[in-house]
Amino acid sequence: MAASNFTNTSTKNHSSVNVATNNHSLISVAMNNLPLVNDVPNNHSSVNVATNNLPLVNFPTNNFPLNNVATNNDSSVHPATNDYTYDDLWLGIMTSPNTDDCEMSSTSSEDDTDTEKLDTTDVLYSLLDVDNQRLNTLVHDKSFTNTINFVLTTITDDVLSIADSILDQFCISILPKIDYNIKSLVLESESMERILLSADYPNLTELTLYNVNDHIVSHHFTVESPFRRIFQEQIADLILVYNRDIHTLSMNPDSEYVYEYTLKLFENLQHLSVIQCGRLLSIDDLSSTTWQSINLTKLCVDVWRFNDCFALLDGRLKQLNTFIVNINYTSDDLSNVYNMDDLPDMKCFSLTCCCETNEYDTRVLPLLRRMIKLEELTLDITNDERTSFIDGTQINDEILVHMPCLRKFIFHIRTKVELRHLTHYASNEDIQRTFTNIGYQQVCCVLNYIVGNVICHIFSLPFAFDYLGYIGNIFPPIDFSRVKELHVHDKIPFEHEYFIRIARFFPLLKELSVINFESQSQTRDNLVSNNDELYPTVEYPNLISLSFQCSHVDYVEQFLNERKTHLPHLTKLMVDYKKLRIVTKNFTRNATRRNCAQVKQLTIDKTIVHTKEFYNYFPLLLFCFCYD
Repeated sequence: MAASNFTNTSTKNHSSVNVATNNHSLISVAMNNLPLVNDVPNNHSSVNVATNNLPLVNFPTNNFPLNNVATNNDSSVHPATNDYTYDDLWLGIMTSPNTDDCEMSSTSSEDDTDTEKLDTTDVLYSLLDVDNQRLNTLVHDKSFTNTINFVLTTITDDVLSIADSILDQFCISILPKIDYNIKSLVLESESMERILLSADYPNLTELTLYNVNDHIVSHHFTVESPFRRIFQEQIADLILVYNRDIHTLSMNPDSEYVYEYTLKLFENLQHLSVIQCGRLLSIDDLSSTTWQSINLTKLCVDVWRFNDCFALLDGRLKQLNTFIVNINYTSDDLSNVYNMDDLPDMKCFSLTCCCETNEYDTRVLPLLRRMIKLEELTLDITNDERTSFIDGTQINDEILVHMPCLRKFIFHIRTKVELRHLTHYASNEDIQRTFTNIGYQQVCCVLNYIVGNVICHIFSLPFAFDYLGYIGNIFPPIDFSRVKELHVHDKIPFEHEYFIRIARFFPLLKELSVINFESQSQTRDNLVSNNDELYPTVEYPNLISLSFQCSHVDYVEQFLNERKTHLPHLTKLMVDYKKLRIVTKNFTRNATRRNCAQVKQLTIDKTIVHTKEFYNYFPLLLFCFCYD
């Protein structure tokens, strides 16, 4: 396939990947490490939510620069009056009598050179009803109030509603005045009822709901719901983001019907995303008349097996053209017969799956070849057992030549091969050359040899996924700022310099798992010299989760010792209890106390009655689990 037929358009500056189809370019959805191609303009600000292992969900919040908004090369945005700009809005905020009461969502230090930004809700709360006609006209402008975001995201990825005092003011004084303009709402489930009951919202068509749970679905997604008219007649785009931790603990038997409830009630639904739901969609045992829709064009969902994926593509979703799917269990038998005709209407497809045996060849490739007019393709695939690597030649011959309309291709394919199957040892350059030979330059290859196996990563550049697993000491010095979860594994020790490199090239890392049974040489040197300050302290400002389940005690020391590593936001820790006691000196060592002080969830290998010193060491601890 000629290189001109497909291009990689993801850019380093994008904080998420967007599926821009029809007119919904402002809502971007990535699921289970599965971003699609980003067409969102670079001047859009956004709120990023990363939860556990699921990738990012990115929703623009209509933030805008206080001093200047560049649109179509104009230096400012002029609303309907055509005689003032957002510069006037900033001046109004600075002189407004309500300024002292305004809680700003974005602030800058004195030496911050970036343009300051305010969220729409901040501006509305500050300025609406101020005795200033020009400002009142501005905040009522349709383009300014068509999307309202009522959620806040913490650095630990908790999603919260805005403060009750602000919410009350919105529900009483603001929303009833602007509801006609509102087309999209971003809500937290606890405050959803108050907000939706405060106004009529005659033009509301898009709803994003965070922290969804079974109660919300069973109580509100029915014909008895007070929001039935909005849900049934108006909503065309629906994004449900579950709180996985809460949902798993509170799941009830009816939660498996969340999909059925939703599809039945929302009759005009065109776009449905269900993210992090503990109940995976499973319809392979249901008739083809179940889970039907004549309107649904975009679907983002987790399913149990390939069978469920094939069932969704058997013709029951007649208008489907964008499909984002994560298949959780791939080793299943195709017990049912499905319609395997071509899918000429499919334009955008994104797949995440882990193939335990030969599913890549027997399931994935035949599925992709049915999408004969596909334009955008994203693959995040793990192959656990193969006898050969997947390289550029294989991808071209098995996938690309069957997709003549393909113009955007983003991928990360990880393949594990036993060394005994290799007839010769290929290098990174050898595999990368197979892509160069088909005219595809923006590709990287990483090989990691571990305990009788070699793991081969091939991925498009820049790296576009929020999860990267099983890289070793050698990885390319490229930007991995999209990665939020990283697993490192090697048979060669990870030295201090390695973790400095990780902090540099993975600057937004939130979850790290270390697998290495070899002692660090520097730790042995430090024991001789009794000097913990031989190396600079590594900073991980965003890291919230650490796992040492299969690690030498040196790596527990590496991360918990504040002289080596600074972890200001660590809230989850998985570690062998004996190693934890050694490193903390029975929970009395000051050098490791600060990095443990914020931990709220501790997972250890045994059940034990803890001492007073233990609880003093973890003053914020809420949960203590056992993984043995």
